[in-house]
Parts: sequence; structure tokens; C-alpha cells
Amino acid sequence: MVWVVGVLLLAWMAWGPVVLVLAAGALCVPRLRWWVLDRTYVSRQVAVRTAGAVALLVAAVVVVPDGWLPIPPAPGIWAAPSYVGRPASPQAITSELPPNPQLSTVPATSRPGPVGLQPDVETSWFGLQRCGRLEVTSTDRLVALCHDRSGPVLRLVDPESMRPVETKDLPEGDGRAACPGDALYLDAQDRAVVATTDRSVLAVRTSADEGEDGLRTETTWDLKPYVPFGDCVVALAPDWSGRIWWASGKGLVGTIAPESDDVRVLDLAEDVEHGFATDPDGGVLLATDEAVHRLGAGPDGVPQVTWTAATGHASGSAPVLVDGGAVAVTDLGKDQLSVVFLRRGTGEEVCREAVFGKGDGDVDADLAAVGPGVVVTNDHDYSSPRSTLLGFTSSAGVARVDLVDGTCAEQWTSEQVVPGSGAVASWPTGLVYAWTKRPSLLGVSAWYVTGIDARTGRSMWSVRAGTGLLAGSDGSRLALGPGGSLWMGTLSGLVRVTDRS
Repeated sequence: MVWVVGVLLLAWMAWGPVVLVLAAGALCVPRLRWWVLDRTYVSRQVAVRTAGAVALLVAAVVVVPDGWLPIPPAPGIWAAPSYVGRPASPQAITSELPPNPQLSTVPATSRPGPVGLQPDVETSWFGLQRCGRLEVTSTDRLVALCHDRSGPVLRLVDPESMRPVETKDLPEGDGRAACPGDALYLDAQDRAVVATTDRSVLAVRTSADEGEDGLRTETTWDLKPYVPFGDCVVALAPDWSGRIWWASGKGLVGTIAPESDDVRVLDLAEDVEHGFATDPDGGVLLATDEAVHRLGAGPDGVPQVTWTAATGHASGSAPVLVDGGAVAVTDLGKDQLSVVFLRRGTGEEVCREAVFGKGDGDVDADLAAVGPGVVVTNDHDYSSPRSTLLGFTSSAGVARVDLVDGTCAEQWTSEQVVPGSGAVASWPTGLVYAWTKRPSLLGVSAWYVTGIDARTGRSMWSVRAGTGLLAGSDGSRLALGPGGSLWMGTLSGLVRVTDRS
């Protein structure tokens, strides 16, 4: 009987839930069921040994520090291909947008990513921590903002070993506000500026002198006098002069002067769900559930609205600057999702383009800027990781929309499925990367990193990066790292994809 159980376990790991379904169906045959019952006997000695082995395995997993083990695969590792497609030839994307000088390194879009040449997938298991935001320091280390049931954690990760070298617990919130807790950026001094769920903003040093911790809080700005109980900071960014801008979920927009620590606030009284875009003229752009606003700081630092473009519907993404002096947002209209281009100086609508068909489009992720246009992903039918259990997927759709001579042009639409994580573009390689999922009749949840040609929309290659529920991302953002690597924070740790040298 032992060999039968062993074969079933191996088949389950190889082909996934369908093996259990077939085994249950086989037990419906009376003669086979009686044969199994006659031979189903577990001695006390075997039971004790099995329980002891399981206990030792669990204890080892608990004792081993985070990041020292790979993410365990879910059953079904043979039921989905490990690699599809072929390597891409880099074709750089040109853009006229300059980088924000107040950020630590070059924009993520300026880093090369993998081209799909025998891609190598490495994982690092953090238990049940979802690392939703990843940033790269000037020394090529990664700063990860992670969350689990015990609260938010800031981690400094070595890009080679994928292990945390420093960990800092962040303050917890009041428990009433539904805070995403993913507001983070690295400033020009390599400090992690992060909004905590207890209505504060911290500047955390990520580099250490001898004898000092690598993650040390240098400055704390307490926003409790300005942000009421039950609200929280959901957006954070520096303008080009170094002033820190923040926004709360209920529509408070404020500035922080780092030199004097002065805080100034304006109440827009409109719900905010996404982050800022900053422009070279010193302003910031913010999309609320009712409009898109451009704001600037007055002589006393108080936020002032420069212009407002009323949309009438919520935006599913933060504003994104594109070539030609425009800004792109999405409009979650009643019937169809649209990409809208506005003039950056006045807020005047230039054009809009509907995508993904009526009733089949939704988005809750950042747009990827690709020169004169943006790439938008479809989140329709995705509500939580449960939406993609077993072999199920959300609605398909990745589209590129460009602003061409004052009109909108949909350049291409892909049928890739991207549940909840958006996409990121690498301008040097000319690829758009997405965390995709393939539907499976065998009930296997296989997740892939897919490289899409930014010019044509053709899926050049896909490499399997994980299987099972914990391989989902639930809104985490892809990040381009050092050495042409691509990183993703899943529900259980980190995934790194690189070309094999």
C-alpha cells in the first residue's frame, strides 16, 4: 500500500489536482474501494515516525531565517510548460522625459531587463509576506516593503543571495483604515521615504557606517495632527525641488518641507487610491475618484490646484507622463475602460481611446510609459487571489495606446492575462514585462513572467516563475533590478528572473 500512496503523491506533484479527482473517481468502483480498504492499515510505529518527520520538517522551516529557502512549488509542475517562445532582440524605446533629480537612481524604465535567453528563475521564501513595493538603491541593493498579518516590514535585500541583510518593523495602524501601505520611494540620499499605516512618514537610511544599523530612521514626520483617525497616507512622492508630497485616502493633499519640517495641507474632499506623477515644472499630478488635478506649492508651501480635469469616473491608475507634453490616465467609465490623454500645462483633454470591449475592461494598476504612449493591463474579473485559484484566470487583455499628432491610436492588443499587477517597460530592451497566468483545464495555477514586444504587442517569451496560490502577486509591482534582472514580490516572497550568462 505504501507504494500506491507514493505513486499518488508523485503524480499529484507532477500533474496537480486532477490526480486527486481521478483517484476519488477510482474509489467509486466497489471492487477497487474494497481492495484499498483491505490494505489500509497504519501501524502505531509508522504513524509515530510519520508524525515525527512532519514535525521536524515544520520546525526546520520555522527556524530557518526568511530568504534562505526557495518558495516551495505547488502541485502541477509538469502540467504547464516551463518556457514558451524565443529570446527577443533589444530594440530600444526612445523618450524625451528627463528623470526626477530627487530620486535615488535612474528610473526603472531606464534599466535593461531580461531578453528571454535561457532565463534563470530564482526564488526567496519569506513565509506569508507579500512584498508589494521594490526599489533599487544606488549600490544595487533592493529595498522591499513587505506585509503580513503581524504588520508592515522594511527589508534590505542582497541582490545576489536574495536574502534580507537588514529588517525593520514599521509602526502598525489603528486597525480601522483600509491602508494599502505601499507608499514608498528612495530619495537622492538613498533614504527610503515610506508612509506608515499609523499616519506618519519616515525617512529611513539604507546605507550603514561601521557599527550602525543599515535601516535606521533618520527623520519622522508625524501627520496625525493633519490626517484624522481612520484615514491614512496612500500616495507619496518628491517634486523636482525636493518637497515631499503626500495624499490620504479621503482626499487630503499635503506637503512636507524637509529643511524645516513644515507641513501644509489642502482638502480635495475626493477619494484617492493611486500615487502621484511629478513633472519637470515643479508640479504634481493626482487622480482622484472624480477628477485629475495638477497641484503646485504656494509661497508658504500650501498646495494649490493649478488645474482640474473632471472625469466623472474613478481612475484605475496613477497619472503617467508621456512624450509631447501630455499626461495619461485611465477612466473607469460605466460601459468601457478608456485611456485619456490630457495636456500637461492646462488639463485640456486631447483625446481618449476605449480598450478591451464594452463591459470587459477594468484596471487597478499602474500604466507603463512607452515614449508617446502607455501600456494598460486588464484587471476585469480579478478581485483577490481567490479569483485565480486552480486553473481559473481573470479577463485577458494588454493594450498599447499612443498619442499621435493630437489623436489617440491603439497600437495593439494582446490576449495575455495579467491579474492585478500591471506591467513595467524596459526602454533599453524595448520589452514590456507582465506577471501573467495561463488558464488550465487540469486545475493548475501556473504563473509566468512574460516579455511582450512594446512595438508590436507580440509575446516574445514566457518563463514559469511559480505555481499555486502563493505564487500570485495580488497587486505587487514588477521591478527592474541590477544586472538586467526582473523582480516580483509574490504572496510568499521574492522572484528574480535573469538571462543565463
